[in-house]
This record gives sequence, structure tokens and C-alpha cells, in this order.
Amino acid sequence: MAFTIKFNEEKNQLLKATRDISFEDVIYYIKEGKALDDLTHPSKKHPHQRLYVIEIKEYIYAVPYVIDLEKNEIFLKTIYPSRVLIKHYRKGGGK
Repeated sequence: MAFTIKFNEEKNQLLKATRDISFEDVIYYIKEGKALDDLTHPSKKHPHQRLYVIEIKEYIYAVPYVIDLEKNEIFLKTIYPSRVLIKHYRKGGGK
């Protein structure tokens, strides 16, 4: 089942300005099948969220998202670099 991927444009502009990354970057990697993983969100505060793990520009990013099955869409919440995920996916930080 193919989902439409959506995001908040204001948040996207903020991410571009502060982290030099965008939701468009993430969507490209997802559509190309280059996401490293798709996990249940580890935080108990967000049991309804999932987490894409994506490597962009030689860094590992966490991308929390929610699925709306009624609308057949995924909504990307934010993008943040994760040292924990780097250690896990790069075996101690090295490729």
C-alpha cells in the first residue's frame, strides 16, 4: 500500500535553516528505498509514532512519523541527528 507523505511546511523551513536538512531530502530517501530502518518509536511518550532511520550527508537521522490509515498518509513530525543511532548503525561510529 502506497502512502502519501505529508509534513508541516513551517517546520520544514525551520529544519532547513537550523539543521541544513529538509523533509524533501527524507522523502527522496524513503521513496528510493534507502531508509536504514523503520522502527516503533522508543519513547513511551509517543506510542502512536514510528521512526524512520535515514543516513543523509554521512549522518544518521531519526524521523518520527505517524500513519493515518483512514487518509492513507504518513505525516513526518521532525528530523533530528542521533548519536545513539549512529553507534547502532555504524558499529561505534565508523562505517
